[in-house]
Amino acid sequence: MAISRRSFLGALGAGVLLGAQSAGSSVDVVIIGAGSAGLQAAKRLQELGKSVTVIEARGRIGGRAFTDTQTFGVPFDFGCAWLHKADDNPYKPLADQWGYTLQLHSTTLEGLYLRDREATAAERELSEKSEAALSKRLDKLGARKDVAASNAVRRKSEIDDAMATFHGAMSSAVDLDELSTKDYMNIGTDVAPNYLVKEGYGTLVAQFGKNIPVSLNTAARRIRYDGQGVQVETNKGTLTAKACIITSSTGVLAAEKIRFDPVLPVWKQEAIGGLPMGLLAKIPLQFSQPEFRQKAFEDVLRENYGKRDTYFLCWPFQLPLLVGFVGGDFAWELSAAGEDEAVDFGRNALRSMFGSDVDKYFVKGSFTKWASDPWALGAYAAATPGQAGAREGLRRPVADRLFFAGEACAPRWTQTCGGAALSGVETAELVAKVVK
Repeated sequence: MAISRRSFLGALGAGVLLGAQSAGSSVDVVIIGAGSAGLQAAKRLQELGKSVTVIEARGRIGGRAFTDTQTFGVPFDFGCAWLHKADDNPYKPLADQWGYTLQLHSTTLEGLYLRDREATAAERELSEKSEAALSKRLDKLGARKDVAASNAVRRKSEIDDAMATFHGAMSSAVDLDELSTKDYMNIGTDVAPNYLVKEGYGTLVAQFGKNIPVSLNTAARRIRYDGQGVQVETNKGTLTAKACIITSSTGVLAAEKIRFDPVLPVWKQEAIGGLPMGLLAKIPLQFSQPEFRQKAFEDVLRENYGKRDTYFLCWPFQLPLLVGFVGGDFAWELSAAGEDEAVDFGRNALRSMFGSDVDKYFVKGSFTKWASDPWALGAYAAATPGQAGAREGLRRPVADRLFFAGEACAPRWTQTCGGAALSGVETAELVAKVVK
């Protein structure tokens, strides 16, 4: 039954503990969350002369940007991996300045498999036409009304199902029947140029934040904003400030892991509810050597009756990894089943495409667990049909004291790390105008 959406880096983020704010003292702004948005907001506020305290519930900084080096012995991004819209992405010049190894990467499919066989040339051509036609219908429908994006799908073959999955679950982290047509347009599918980062996108974000003081393992429990400023109650004490920037995911906010006193206004609650977390999960599989015919950075989609499709990124940076992706309802289903089930699914997908010889070279696999991560509860937010305006509602401040930032609030390139960074900077500049 499908369940719907219903260390290496830690040292870089070790900053000042909560004691930096002494009893009875106050700062201009408390920032909740040391992911891309929170770190960018903190730096910008400091540049504008404001005092800041950043708290982070995890034991590391970076949020959903996280590069792991332990599991496979090489850098692997368990979270965001593509540096999207590189011409305007604030992390691109930093990556260049700091000497990161970048690979320009198009997400154009080089391989298409229909379950256990490779698509013919005619079927490949049909898939390209199907993808282009669906994209055009989505844009046309979204320009007229805010309904389920699945209304734009014309299912004449299994290839149409594959392209629907590619646009929905693999891109927006939700199936098209759960995605607003207008939000699909606002998300922005044209995010080229895209780069992969050999050392890890998470490493890049962590390096950006390494000099920003952050109190780790400090979870916000309640925010009071009924007085002149705000009081943020945490597991380590209470912080006081003139304003608070909240970069928690909509999943965390919807689960009420942070309480608000007084409760958030109805319009804000509705905005949060209209932007539930979608899920894109990775199944990285390590092999002793790349013996299959796929080239480095090649993209392959295996169509498997629609919602059980799998996308594979092959041998990034010539590393011995095949990285599988599943999204939407099926990603939630696999997350509930557990890592072993997910790895088995990924291996079976490879066997169906390349034969049982793949088992000879298999070393180990893993599975990203953003669904169960208590400080994420999903990958990124997507507006449900009829709720495209929820992003604007989420961005809107409450009482000029509570401000919200993150990928769900991004002014452009929503659902991306770069978009979260822009949100953090723009929110910081708004707060600086209010907080005197």
